[in-house]
Amino acid sequence: MSTTGRKTPQLVAERRYPKKSKATKPMASKTATKPRKPVKQRGFLGRILFGILGLIRAVLNWILRLIWAFVWRISLVCAVILGLAVGYTTLTLPPVEELFDGRARGSVTLLDASGSVFAWRGDQFGGAVTASSVSPHLKNAIISTEDRRFYQHFGLSPRGIASAVRINLREGRGPLSGHGGSTLTQQTAKLLCLGVDYDPKLWKNETAYEADCRQGSLARKAKEAIYSMAMEVKYSKDEILTVYINRAFLGAGARGFEAAAQRYFGKSAAQVAPNEAAMLAGLLVAPTRYAPTNNLGRSQARAATVVRLMEEQGYLSAQQAADAQTQPATLSQAAQAKAGGYFADWVMTTGPDFFMGDTTEDVIIRTTLDQRIQRAAESAMKEIFETKVKEGSEAQAAIVIMSADGAVRAMVGGRQTQVSGAFNRATMAKRQPGSSFKPFVYAAALDIGRSPLDLIEDAPYCVHVPGSGEYCPKNYDKKYHGTVTLTEALMRSYNIPAVKLAQEVGLETIRKVAADFGIDSDLAQGPALALGASEASLLEMTGAYAGILNGGSAVTPYGLIELKLLGSDAPLMSATGGIGERVIQQETAEELTWMMHQVVTSGTGARSRLPDRDSAGKTGTSQAAKDALFIGFTADYVAGVWMGYDNNTPLSGVTGSGLPAEIWHAAMVRVHEGLPTHVLPMRAPDPNEGQVLGTPSRQNGTGRTQNAIQSLLEGIFGKSEGAGTTENTQDRALR
Repeated sequence: MSTTGRKTPQLVAERRYPKKSKATKPMASKTATKPRKPVKQRGFLGRILFGILGLIRAVLNWILRLIWAFVWRISLVCAVILGLAVGYTTLTLPPVEELFDGRARGSVTLLDASGSVFAWRGDQFGGAVTASSVSPHLKNAIISTEDRRFYQHFGLSPRGIASAVRINLREGRGPLSGHGGSTLTQQTAKLLCLGVDYDPKLWKNETAYEADCRQGSLARKAKEAIYSMAMEVKYSKDEILTVYINRAFLGAGARGFEAAAQRYFGKSAAQVAPNEAAMLAGLLVAPTRYAPTNNLGRSQARAATVVRLMEEQGYLSAQQAADAQTQPATLSQAAQAKAGGYFADWVMTTGPDFFMGDTTEDVIIRTTLDQRIQRAAESAMKEIFETKVKEGSEAQAAIVIMSADGAVRAMVGGRQTQVSGAFNRATMAKRQPGSSFKPFVYAAALDIGRSPLDLIEDAPYCVHVPGSGEYCPKNYDKKYHGTVTLTEALMRSYNIPAVKLAQEVGLETIRKVAADFGIDSDLAQGPALALGASEASLLEMTGAYAGILNGGSAVTPYGLIELKLLGSDAPLMSATGGIGERVIQQETAEELTWMMHQVVTSGTGARSRLPDRDSAGKTGTSQAAKDALFIGFTADYVAGVWMGYDNNTPLSGVTGSGLPAEIWHAAMVRVHEGLPTHVLPMRAPDPNEGQVLGTPSRQNGTGRTQNAIQSLLEGIFGKSEGAGTTENTQDRALR
């Protein structure tokens, strides 16, 4: 085919169907528009106004563009700075395992004589647990109570902050005062004090340190926000929750939910039921206020609120919630002891500070406490005050019970028995023991050869005291009783014979005997020493009586048996007390015990007499009746009871033979319940011994005298029980 330069026509298929002809219609132009209304011509003023508005609009647009340019640049700079701050903080965060135990000091766990936990001191850390190892109910209770959107936010909750600000303003506070809208991450950041460890050089104490960590200034809030976001970058949500679970303070010295579960319920945090989990989570709002050891009812009410929140958020079924509400959590037996009370406080003072209050280690202390005897002492005091003391009385009392070797088995330091850190009247109060001091006068006399049946004259008597003039003692009943035996003088608690005997034996000898028996207080120098004018603690006096029971050897009261570090089997300390050197002869101690037995059977201590076993003791009423005591013992235990007012107000109508003897009786009946009867180690004097008046009738305990003493003895002890006692008055003022 040849080409001619002509344009080749395009090849197209033939049209299969002919095109139908249509009547052509004039097509409207696509660009056609509706006719405009004629523009109304503005007047001169209109044109000026329109120009001004346009100028204003242009200026506003320029300002807005300028602000926007400024804002987005500043925002970008702030975002970069924030990112750098979060990034830098992230790099400084330690491995999560190092954040679990943040205590500045360790804990002390106290075990009773059988090895059971009865008290804690210091910051207790139960061991590290994780968010996955604790009970699911506990994890859900924490989240539903503290931060229901914990798994959705990035460490901060703008919605929560806005809600908190609104509530604060509505309640009349500043926007940052009161509710904080903090997330669990932010609360964890507070617990970590934003990574700043406690330094005693920078803070006065731990309280000041924690207060600084919780401050709510704007600058602090900004640092907290950065630290929280850094934690979200560094750790997973469960790791953050794990740190919180291990570091949260939950009252009663418990740090972390494992320690709290052990302290309040005696079980692991992995085992708590919904009602227990709700109680633990409820503590977070105010640990000390809602601690079940402080107020169980208040803690249960708070737990009920947590249960309701858990049900509303789907963590508990209706049946589970109903069960938790109708069966609220209760305390374990150890928790019911309310931190061990006075005994635990006392034991904590008997060891070195670096193992006690200032310890940085976890310490285990085994003690002499017998919780059965402790409960007996507390119950006895409660019974007497409820039944024989008038309502509203401010009278106080204290009890100490120990074994003959000085091992303290129970201690009550006041009417409020379940306390911690309170004033302990059994150990801290130094009060006059009154006539309960007289056994040491008679011990000194018996030890140099006097007999319990020796006679002494109860008649007007004065002693010249250099620098003070004449000292003329009087008996409690203001009477004189003529010739009496030493036993009767002690049994009736006559004052004149005691002062005479002290002058005969020598005041220095009596001071030495009392001091050797463990009365460490300054002892009076004058003849009033024989009547208990010196001051001593109830613990000292009870320990001295234990020396009489054990045959005449001194004892040092003690409560600590063994101290060791947690996880170690080797003890670092052993018992801090026990039996010491002999003070008086065993024969002397046994005869003195017999004399004190007469005090209980026929003398001023008749109200203390036990129904099924022998006992011995002595009443005591201080000058002006400011203090009333009864101290006594059986073959098994020694117990001392004191009663008085903290402000030294005299006791009206109350003596040692009254309510103190009744408390002693009530306590010792409970203590000896179910125990076999043992013979009291006492020795009755030979009726042939005795000296009417004058020098000792025995030399080293071997002398013999008139048979006439036997009839005199029978005449004395043949009288009705308690008849003629000078201290056996009715207790009126406290009834």
